[in-house]
Amino acid sequence: MVALARKTLVYEWRRFLPAILAVGFSGLLQLLQAALVLGIFGSASVYITGSSADLWAGYPGTQSVNLGRSIDAGVEMRLRMDPDVTAVEPFRWVDADWRGPNDTGGVSVFVSGINARPDGMMFSRALPLDLRARLNEPDAVIVDRADLSSLGVGVGDTAVINGHRVRVVGVSSGLRALGGVNVVASLATAASLDTDPSNVNRMTYFVAKVRDPSNAPGVAERLRGNRAFGNYDVWTAEDFARRSQLYWMFDTGAGAGVLFLAGIVFLVGAVITSQTLVAAVVGSVREYATLNALGVGVGALRKVVMEQAFWVGAIGLAGSTILGGIALVFAHSRNVPVALDPLTAVACLVLGMGLAIVSGLAAMRSLHRADPATLLR
Repeated sequence: MVALARKTLVYEWRRFLPAILAVGFSGLLQLLQAALVLGIFGSASVYITGSSADLWAGYPGTQSVNLGRSIDAGVEMRLRMDPDVTAVEPFRWVDADWRGPNDTGGVSVFVSGINARPDGMMFSRALPLDLRARLNEPDAVIVDRADLSSLGVGVGDTAVINGHRVRVVGVSSGLRALGGVNVVASLATAASLDTDPSNVNRMTYFVAKVRDPSNAPGVAERLRGNRAFGNYDVWTAEDFARRSQLYWMFDTGAGAGVLFLAGIVFLVGAVITSQTLVAAVVGSVREYATLNALGVGVGALRKVVMEQAFWVGAIGLAGSTILGGIALVFAHSRNVPVALDPLTAVACLVLGMGLAIVSGLAAMRSLHRADPATLLR
């Protein structure tokens, strides 16, 4: 019966082609949608994932890294006092207004003030050492290559941030932020751009490196809650990145829209695929009736239909995987924020195969027409 299912697909491929295309297109949409979701919402935590710090200390209850509030500078001393902490550095966040040399109007930017030393933790995975060293120049800033057009500048051009003139000394990739444009500067430059006088002796975050990264959760638990050094909390980098991404995915309402769209894609694909398989089964009803008359039971015929549904799903998803890989490579080349990990990719493929199996179950209902009596009509 299994061989019969495969041979039917080969010789009657025109009947099953629409179902294969439906499964493949649905799987492709699921893969690209997942990649866009992970890429777009993952950029909310680019400050964390692009850095090598193990711990983040910030204001209690901070839901996302871009919503941080300043904390007392004494927190740095508290972190350094812990025997498992090997390095600590500050991170200053400044909400600012950008005015470029071209007529782009005001652009909302996020200024990230970081330690520009070669061993700095902030953006250590996104900034090459030679580019990082340029931040030591007075009023120097670095932006993401994909944001040059929206900022209306090129490398070497000057702009005005919060009334202070800065110069773009370089561009990098992997600095794009969610909800605004990220501008990287040294701590000294960021301090000169901060218009809030209450933040003169305060920082938005302190990041730390621990001796054994696997002990980071325990160190974070030990460090939090000591009010003698001000009001603050401590998170591991992994927890804080997840916290930021979940905030943008669900608390902002954007995630609900994405999940709704995913459900619509699955539903439409299931309807189209099931109807195509039903039509293919109905078109072969005389052949099934002949097999039934020769002694092949309805249960065996159902296995044939399900085997056909499996191969329809496998072929369609193989095509969607190839096309999805090509689309992701093209998206990366165009600076589109996409990211897809193996677990998510497998989940999308399993969902697509589930669509094919559900369609096969719907098509089995047409086997009641495979009665030997239909051969007498």
